[in-house]
Amino acid sequence: MAARPDTMTRSADNTPAGAARRTAPRRGEAREALMQAALELVSTEANFSAISLRRIARQAGVVPTAFYRHFEDLDALGLTLVEETFRELRRLLQDADLSALPLKGLTRHSVELFAHHVRDNRLLFQFVVKERFSGTAPMRAAIHDEIRVLTHALAAIFARFDEFSHIAETDLRMLSDLVVNTVIALSERILEVAANHPEDTALMLRAEKQLRLIFMGVGQWESRPEDRDETDRPRADG
Repeated sequence: MAARPDTMTRSADNTPAGAARRTAPRRGEAREALMQAALELVSTEANFSAISLRRIARQAGVVPTAFYRHFEDLDALGLTLVEETFRELRRLLQDADLSALPLKGLTRHSVELFAHHVRDNRLLFQFVVKERFSGTAPMRAAIHDEIRVLTHALAAIFARFDEFSHIAETDLRMLSDLVVNTVIALSERILEVAANHPEDTALMLRAEKQLRLIFMGVGQWESRPEDRDETDRPRADG
């Protein structure tokens, strides 16, 4: 049976023991404390909508009325967490400079980079994975929009590769969509197993193989003439 990541136990008052209530945050830190408290509680709850504002405030060490100094309502807090998750992911793509890598080395580097990022931001990704399908309508819509933006950003990166110069813009976005869906599925599995566990290694190898198969197929792909609208091609400057 696969090893599971460490999970937080609950204390007698149903507060996650691994996320014990904090002392009151220092001035200027309440917003971050509320965000962190929400992430910690979601990691042990069914989903974000099941958690009350009062519980989040209590976990953060602030009075409930202080919540409204930073967020209009719970949806605003949740949307901020979604934005934070994908902002960091887009920054990772930008800083990685994937277009500078040879295509053959892209798959392994990308998988390792993404897996490391997910583990370093486990609570954020747990939040997004749960809310993607079980969250409120605004939350699901926000995640959908962020995935679309990420897909377009990745298509712009692919446009810099000579190996993809024969691919039309619409097909590059389709390629990006396949890659993004593959790594999202990988993130869901990463959250279920411990790092360095044999199953974790198998996950990395499987994801790398899936990406290689995708790129091999693209090498043989021929875009239709009607899809070749160079004016709408993702710009190489991102």
